[in-house]
Amino acid sequence: MKRIDHYWYSNNRVSNILKPLSWLFCSIVYLRKLMFRLRILSSYRSALPVIVVGNITVGGTGKTPMVIWLAKQLKQAGYKPGIISRGYGGHASHWPQQVRPDSDPYVVGDEPLLIAQRTGCPMAVGPSRVDAAHAINEFTDCDVLISDDGMQHYRLRRDMEICIIDGKRRFGNGLCLPAGPLREKPNRLKLVDFIVTNSNEPVENENCMQLAGGIIKPLSGSNDVESLTEWKGRRVHAIAGIGNPQRFFDALRSQGLNVIEHAYSDHYHYRQHELEFYDSIPVIMTEKDAVKYRRFAGPRHWYYPVDAILDDGFAVQILERLKVLKDG
Repeated sequence: MKRIDHYWYSNNRVSNILKPLSWLFCSIVYLRKLMFRLRILSSYRSALPVIVVGNITVGGTGKTPMVIWLAKQLKQAGYKPGIISRGYGGHASHWPQQVRPDSDPYVVGDEPLLIAQRTGCPMAVGPSRVDAAHAINEFTDCDVLISDDGMQHYRLRRDMEICIIDGKRRFGNGLCLPAGPLREKPNRLKLVDFIVTNSNEPVENENCMQLAGGIIKPLSGSNDVESLTEWKGRRVHAIAGIGNPQRFFDALRSQGLNVIEHAYSDHYHYRQHELEFYDSIPVIMTEKDAVKYRRFAGPRHWYYPVDAILDDGFAVQILERLKVLKDG
């Protein structure tokens, strides 16, 4: 049976049947946003400037690498960024939760743990980003707040919005959930501060982001690093429990690997021995999957880290905008 997102990137019978629900979804989103704008619903203004990194579609667009890149840029400029997130996939008994590099991904979620490990920034997660922002304000000395996702979480006011777009899939069939991938209509982009496209091909008025990688690292704890150029032609099991698994498979193929695809649902929690396959073929997974499977990993389990690459001029624009916010 095909997943519902299979029908989101073309006009087909299933998406046409779901159109009435799509119209209802769009109407509810619009009314909710209007109620916040008219202050019928209350919102919270953080003591810190808030930068939201989000999207208007469901699925992997590259938000996590973008958040990591942004946090590193802010730290290099002398800021002390804190990060908040939903903690999707986490099963904590109470919220918000502090996220440390050694946190349990089952408790706080896989993406927050990855972000905490890669940035070293204070981080709090919870269904309410307002509560998470409170935690950062109260218990850290951070001077700027990054919200991982949350463009549609209007209870938390924001000072800057960065919207990430998948350069290949764009807006799919142009329909809102559940008939298409849209959380909000594309005209929402007129209100954001910056648009970043996850693509090798620049688009007018959009900032190009590339995800660069060329090495793999073992999950077993050793410090070995291998270049994928040395693996060219090798057959591997490729594991991807992310929003857009095909992007990961294509990235490995572009490095010359012979890929056996294993796509899992986003934020999938792996069980022990689930990725053994009982053969001698190496297993390569995304870094997001690696934070969950590391406890079960053997010597043939590897992960493929990627970094967001953006133009230096874009970083300057963000820092200039932030300076105006801080001074004003």
